[in-house]
Amino acid sequence: MSKSTNSNSFSRYIRFSRAEWAHLRASTAMPLSEQDLEQLHGINEQVSLTEVDEIYLPLSRLLNLYVDATRNLYLASSAFLGHLAEKVPYVIGIAGSVAVGKSTTARIIQALLTRWPGHPRVDLVTTDGFLLPNDVLSERGLMERKGFPESYDVRRLIRFLADVKSGRKEVKAPVYSHLTYDIVPGEWTVVRQPDIMIVEGLNVLQTGQSLSQSGAPRLFVSDFFDFTIYVDAEEHLIKQWYVERFHKLRQTAFRQPESFFRRYSTLTEEEASETASRIWDTINGPNLRANILPTRARAHLILTKGEHHSVQSTSLKKL
Repeated sequence: MSKSTNSNSFSRYIRFSRAEWAHLRASTAMPLSEQDLEQLHGINEQVSLTEVDEIYLPLSRLLNLYVDATRNLYLASSAFLGHLAEKVPYVIGIAGSVAVGKSTTARIIQALLTRWPGHPRVDLVTTDGFLLPNDVLSERGLMERKGFPESYDVRRLIRFLADVKSGRKEVKAPVYSHLTYDIVPGEWTVVRQPDIMIVEGLNVLQTGQSLSQSGAPRLFVSDFFDFTIYVDAEEHLIKQWYVERFHKLRQTAFRQPESFFRRYSTLTEEEASETASRIWDTINGPNLRANILPTRARAHLILTKGEHHSVQSTSLKKL
């Protein structure tokens, strides 16, 4: 089978067309039904079984091979050291813009990986839970920069990942409500040594200065990942999807009494489009260009979408 290649012969990636990537599914059976997919897709995207068959099944096969290889390396290391260390989850990081569909990607991957033999426990954690509470953001003047790197409790997120990767039997992550637009007090996502953990968020691939002010080496969220995926699309498409999602939320979640965005539920169609476009142009777009998109080249795999959230090509980093 031929693979598409970039004109730059020094590219760090092997690029596959949709048809080439679909071929790598091999004999992997489809474990999901239409009913299963209904529970997995986002509010503004309808993922078809064809999309799962051609894009996500090959990806799940690749990940399964990587997980097995890592497990064998772990056993070899334990044999060399003469003792069996604590069970450590294989951690997959998924990054991408607001509204690009990374949450749906994460849920589909989770559903597929749980059906492979040998790793039935696959947990999914979003970094939304590590956003600073609204009262802290307000105090620091950061409410209009929610989703930017400075709006997260990065130290807490790194501590969480370090605990998971050290093999602790139980680790808690805060829970975020998209309805109230804030951290939910007293609620936790509990991770108990899963076989695989997926971490999904805007800035999970971001780095910075490698040394702290004291001169000590700094840890980054991505240091704890075994495999990383970036969900990509042209910005004009992502903005379009964001505006469309805003309209659907205006007719659904925004109307609930406890919704933080209840004030938007009474907007006209034109006002809603103008409001969503302004939010994109002043917050989400700048965050994408300054903080999220520059991390794309750090991912092991890039899923590039076209119209209707359909993945058109896949780029896999060379080993």
